[in-house]
Amino acid sequence: MIHLRSLNKTISYRRTQGTERGYSVADVSERLGVSTKSLYLWIRKTKQTGGDKDVSQAEFARLKAELKRVEEERDILKKAAAYFAREPQ
Repeated sequence: MIHLRSLNKTISYRRTQGTERGYSVADVSERLGVSTKSLYLWIRKTKQTGGDKDVSQAEFARLKAELKRVEEERDILKKAAAYFAREPQ
């Protein structure tokens, strides 16, 4: 099953392959080996979803949360290393 993120990346990639550079949809669809109908659907889907903007914002939020978790783990490990490195009394 195709994930929405990979679908949006594919849509955006194929859309920018030529339609935004002044090539006709027919030329781009022929070059990509897809039907013109598929390309029009991808373009419409990209415009409706905002393209990679939605994906990149979701990815940014996920990475930010992961960074916070990793920093907390690092801080815990630093404290543990300092605790076990102390001389026994």
